[in-house]
Parts: sequence; C-alpha cells; structure tokens
Amino acid sequence: MGTNYLTDPIILVVDTLSALYILAVLLRFLLQWCGAAFYNPISQFLVKITHPPLRILRRFVPPIGKIDTSSLVLVLALQMLANFTILILKGVTINIGALTILSITDLVSLLINIFIFAVFARALLSWVNPGNYDSASSILNSLTEPLLNTCRKFIPDFGGIDLSPLAVLLFLQLAKMVILPPLHQLAALIG
Repeated sequence: MGTNYLTDPIILVVDTLSALYILAVLLRFLLQWCGAAFYNPISQFLVKITHPPLRILRRFVPPIGKIDTSSLVLVLALQMLANFTILILKGVTINIGALTILSITDLVSLLINIFIFAVFARALLSWVNPGNYDSASSILNSLTEPLLNTCRKFIPDFGGIDLSPLAVLLFLQLAKMVILPPLHQLAALIG
C-alpha cells in the first residue's frame, strides 16, 4: 500500500507524541529507581503527567522490590502501540513476536540515549556552570552518578581531571553497537 498525502504528517505526529510520553514514563521509572529527589520540579512534572495511567495499572501490576514494574509494563505497551500504529500507517504488517522485539530494541536504544545525553549534559554543565545547584543538575547527578562512580573505581586519578564521563560515554556507545544489532536481526527473523 502506498502512502497518501496525509500519511507522513500523521506518522510524524504519532511518532513525536508517543516518543515524548514514552520518554516521560521511562524517565519517571529511572528517577524513581535511582532515588532522585521526589520534590524536584522535573520529578514532579514527570509524576503528574504519567500518574493517570500508572494509577490504574498499579492495581494489577505490583512492584517487585525497588522496581516499578507498572512503569515498565506501561512503557513497553506504549512503545508497542506506537510501533504498531506507525507500521499500519506505512502499510506494513508484523507479528506480535517481532513487534515485541522491535519495541524492546527501541526502548533499549532510548535508555542508552538517555544516559548518553545525561552524562554529556552533566559534563558540559560542570565546565560551563561548575558548583551550581539547580533542578536539572540534581536530576543529571542522580541519573549519572552510579555509572560515573563505577568507572571511577577503574580509572586512576589524573591530577583532578575526571575522565569517567569519557569512559561512560565510550561504554554506552559500545553497548549500543553490541546490543542493538542482534535485537534488530532477531526482530527481522521473527517478523
């Protein structure tokens, strides 16, 4: 089926709106998981926009320890719905197994990109505005500190220059190169 005049704009709107909401739900999960300040304005914004569907879902999907499983179920369901809608609009059919693998691949890619952006933004802020505290810096610190601390254990001190952001960025890029292609191949095989 060929695309008509309105298909591409509709795909753009569906993709953009779904990607933004999926990002919000995933960020809420990550900030809750890493113990970010709940009363931070950014955290409060994410809680308010994601609370309605999560309130309903939490009735059926209980948390497992510190893991908010209802957020994970919601983010996967939203990603699957977005991918299904976009593929239907493009005239492509896909089975549920391939759709699930494709959606997981998209979410893993988004997760890695969130951390890449957060580490890069934190490093940039430390050069431009060192020592300042604001809501964005607090969120970035909460997200990136576990990764950076892990790298600091293996990287020697170079006279006050912290190379851990560079190491984390390299590791995250390698993770994308190693993890995502096999998932794409698996989705192609199943589909």
